[in-house]
Amino acid sequence: MRCLARAVEHILEQRNSRRLSLVGTSWGGSVADAYTADNNDKVVKLALVAPLWLLQGPAPIDAGGCLGGYRKVPVLDFRKRWLSAAPEAARSSLIPSGGFELWANISLATDPQGRSQTPPIMRAVNGPVFDIREHWADGKKLYDAGDIRVPVLLVHAEWDQDSHHLAQDFFLSLRHAPYRRWVGIGEGMHMVLLEKNRLQALDAINQFLAEDYS
Repeated sequence: MRCLARAVEHILEQRNSRRLSLVGTSWGGSVADAYTADNNDKVVKLALVAPLWLLQGPAPIDAGGCLGGYRKVPVLDFRKRWLSAAPEAARSSLIPSGGFELWANISLATDPQGRSQTPPIMRAVNGPVFDIREHWADGKKLYDAGDIRVPVLLVHAEWDQDSHHLAQDFFLSLRHAPYRRWVGIGEGMHMVLLEKNRLQALDAINQFLAEDYS
């Protein structure tokens, strides 16, 4: 949240503006939510794709055990988890051709040390897992969604096993947003922004941010 706050301040200063809109996905959506709850005066609109909320059991991302600074993710094996909740007949076409390999190569490029290992891994920071253990999976809200007082868009994909059961609870908690919108994307997972129906999600976000509606 401190990093996001500093980035927002820098952008507002560079653009000589008082407010901006935020787009966040997954854990990043929760960071954007928490920032907005404390800084409504600096946010025009908030667009979210599958943000975290109170869980009904352990999170799939948490393998248990003691947390270090990083978890080692075998990127080339991630496709199976990515597609695991989709119907078997849909898995072969959910990610555009070459899309997974492109994502994997870009992800591995962020961690040269992990990329050099066999098999190649990406060291993913454990901050999100820590937040899940300390807050979302323990019934403790990281922030109060009722404190968000700007228009909110929630985008959620049909087969998203990471946030399927909490999307409605989160949406109903936005009780003080001037208006709120929930867009469901059919045939999609938690990584919907990288999948075949990504343009539906992006179009929904673009329309929400561009419209003058009160």
